[in-house]
Amino acid sequence: MTSPIGAILDARLAADAASPLITYYDDETGERTELSATTLANWAVKSANLLQDGLDVEAGQEVAVLLDPHWQSAAILLATWAVGAIVTETTPADVVVTSEARFVEFQEVDAGVREIVALSLHPMGRPLATKRAGVTDYADVLLYGDHFAPYTPVEPDAIALRAGRLELTGRSVANAAAELAGRLGLAIGDRLLVDVEAVRGGGPLPWLLAPLAAGASIVLCRRAEPGKLAHRAETERVTVTMGVHVEGIRAAGS
Repeated sequence: MTSPIGAILDARLAADAASPLITYYDDETGERTELSATTLANWAVKSANLLQDGLDVEAGQEVAVLLDPHWQSAAILLATWAVGAIVTETTPADVVVTSEARFVEFQEVDAGVREIVALSLHPMGRPLATKRAGVTDYADVLLYGDHFAPYTPVEPDAIALRAGRLELTGRSVANAAAELAGRLGLAIGDRLLVDVEAVRGGGPLPWLLAPLAAGASIVLCRRAEPGKLAHRAETERVTVTMGVHVEGIRAAGS
């Protein structure tokens, strides 16, 4: 990764490539998926190649990432910044990346979308249940290479994140992640348990980039059953929580 934001992951790879970085739970499906920094980086590289070579995404174009916090969302966000494209959460955009359940929303002619990428969000990267013309199945990412180089060098001061009227450059995003990590009290070795529903819509800084910048790791919990959280926090060695209370564990920012 060559972007200022990608440098955050590069630092984690250099410091600890093998330990769990993102652990994802969905209590409705029983899913538990765990990725090290090495594995996340590989998914991000493949995703960057999909965007650049498969979908012709160029630096400065917009990629709308319309996904809840998820390990695949993390890979796509990092990939978008590696290409030099702009992450947004609104349309129109050059490319929309969304779930299998939502992609039909963006197939209307007037949606202003050039390409649609849909994810099954299956733990093993299973293909979409139904193929649709004009929709790229994110499962195709597995066909792409394990090395990436952007066609255009990523400019640190080019816009990287657009949220409403807010525009942040790659350098600003990286700095904001480090600043937020400090405000949340995150440190090297922390395990941050995040309630997905609580942080949905808050952008990638709190749940992804701030923990990465701090040297912390992330335990994402979707549709979490309250009765399971105390045991999960113990087995996952959670030290900080976000969006959920677990007795005896500090809430981020407190």
